[in-house]
Amino acid sequence: MAIRLIGFGDSICTLRVITCLNELGLSYKLTPQAGGYAGLKNKDYLANKHPFGKVPVLYDDNFKITESPGLVEQLISYESSYFDSPVSKILFQEIYAKYMGKTSDPVVVKRAREKTEGVLNVYDKLLEGKEYLNGKFSLAELFHYPNTYFAHIANHSDLWDKKSNVKKWWDGLNNRDAWKKSLEDIK
Repeated sequence: MAIRLIGFGDSICTLRVITCLNELGLSYKLTPQAGGYAGLKNKDYLANKHPFGKVPVLYDDNFKITESPGLVEQLISYESSYFDSPVSKILFQEIYAKYMGKTSDPVVVKRAREKTEGVLNVYDKLLEGKEYLNGKFSLAELFHYPNTYFAHIANHSDLWDKKSNVKKWWDGLNNRDAWKKSLEDIK
């Protein structure tokens, strides 16, 4: 069965994935979302295809990947830009600013925490009945390790701990042998 790609030809992110598929010589079928860009916000699309209402979404049999960086990474071997940006702001303010002789801006931290919480709310729903974001361990999880680890060190673990599926997900990731070895390697 050919890969099914939900997206639009005029979408930069969709085109990035199409290019990757073509470079790899993989067959695919581009399927625009019904209702055009407005259709990305309907409840069915949000619940079953992409929780943030974005394109592209790739299906290979029952395996689904969302987000073009994740798609490209998966096709060639997913850090979620939704996750990285707000968590990185927290880390800069709470950890790295001090190394640079700057003071933390509590307003930036508050806003970044709110955005992170919003992303983790979506993750909590995505993780219902699943151990990993994409159903099985993938690069999507790998890219979450460092920021989540340092966010916990910076005393922001409450964002993860109050969401049962997210907490279970992180606890599982945190207990993987490769991660434990990585932490040992950096001591």
